[in-house]
Amino acid sequence: MSDLTKLTLKAALDGLAAKSFSSVEITQAHVEAVEAARALNAFVLETPEQALDMAKASDARRANGSAGPLDGAPLGIKDLFCTKGVRSTAGSKIIGDFIPTYESTVTQNLWNDGAVMLGKLNMDEFAMGSSNETSAWGPVVNPWRIAGGNTKLTPGGSSGGSASAVAAELCLGATATDTGGSIRQPASFTGTVGIKPTYGRCSRWGVVAFASSLDQAGPMARTVEDAAILLSSMAGHDPKDSTSLAVDTPDFAAFVGKSVKGLRIGVPKEYRVDNMPPEIDALWEQGIAWLKDAGCEIVEVSLPHTKYALPAYYIVAPAEASANLARYDGMRYGLRVEGANLIDTYEKSRAEGFGAEVKRRILIGTYVLSAGYYDAYYLKALKVRRRIADDFDQAFEKVDALLTPTAPSAAFSLGDRSDDPVAMYLNDIFTVTVNLAGLPGMSVPAGLDAAGLPLGLQLIGRALDEGTLFSLGGALEKAADFRAKPQRWW
Repeated sequence: MSDLTKLTLKAALDGLAAKSFSSVEITQAHVEAVEAARALNAFVLETPEQALDMAKASDARRANGSAGPLDGAPLGIKDLFCTKGVRSTAGSKIIGDFIPTYESTVTQNLWNDGAVMLGKLNMDEFAMGSSNETSAWGPVVNPWRIAGGNTKLTPGGSSGGSASAVAAELCLGATATDTGGSIRQPASFTGTVGIKPTYGRCSRWGVVAFASSLDQAGPMARTVEDAAILLSSMAGHDPKDSTSLAVDTPDFAAFVGKSVKGLRIGVPKEYRVDNMPPEIDALWEQGIAWLKDAGCEIVEVSLPHTKYALPAYYIVAPAEASANLARYDGMRYGLRVEGANLIDTYEKSRAEGFGAEVKRRILIGTYVLSAGYYDAYYLKALKVRRRIADDFDQAFEKVDALLTPTAPSAAFSLGDRSDDPVAMYLNDIFTVTVNLAGLPGMSVPAGLDAAGLPLGLQLIGRALDEGTLFSLGGALEKAADFRAKPQRWW
């Protein structure tokens, strides 16, 4: 039954509905695939018994005619989502063996629709990282390799486990989160589809916080249609999250395949950065040509504050992180290292519990929020953030969506940039603006570089206009006809 893991989510749901196979059969196939792929380190916790129990319950629902939209589909869950009765660590030692007594709203929505949980997926610690090397559970390995080579590559971060698992056909789809590009950049690195929806489209309740005004949950999948199906289940208003938007959730899959003729697509001139690899530029031009062929009108637009986005993001995000992570003090749950007194216990618990990158961001955040620097750094960054949002507002008066590269390079070797935080942060150069403005952004696989590694194109839309992105994503997907898969080595 191993061929069942090669199905798209849509094909699997159709097969389950036609009773071509059972949820137990497709779940067992994925359980075996996960066990055989431990070299990727994509999962930090496998839950095969729970998965098979959920699959049996799904088959029973299907037999009595009460199946939900995702009934029987095995998924992977990023370890940032709290799952009731199942260890949830956010990739950090400081949370330790925390077992939530509650379920995150997003995962509860998936279970309500009948999905099956295969386990918890690896990630950068507290979602802080662009290469999935900051995890307390060790780095995730990208299933892709350079043609003819065996160097271990990053799957991107922070949702590296989600990206690697989807690309390696270990699950039909996965939950992920995006604070500055953590869905879209890994999608680009692994030849998968990832969408960061509008801020507030998916509830943040039960998702471990990194930067509360930027964090947003979204799906990773193999096709644009699969991502649309997952987002329709994940999204929805949640009164437990004060930032959740009280809007209806459309059937996003209905937008895939719709004509994009007549749509105006903006190409921001500020995204043509210095030293951009020629392959990225060529792919961007190819994407423009594909959308032209589909009937879109291409318009050059200006987003003049783009150059300030990365520095603003790396002030705002660490500032919010330093506040959010203050709760991990060794007192109530998680790691506790006894000290000579209360302050010593706090210090030792946090020193041992947090990894180097998380400590770096807490220190940056605490510094920019301190009395002497709050106005000079944090308030200025908030003003820049407003200007970036204004840039998008003005652009969307002229166009329906924007097309840009997703990342400035293909996947790089593990360890290649871990000693250079600035080089690592530059991975987010094309993605952070979307989070600062609260807009939806999607990465669609569009080609391979000279080394045989996947590259993605990014679509950016108006707030709450994910539907247009799914239509455009479907058009790009059809034109690119991206069918490459990683050669199995694990």
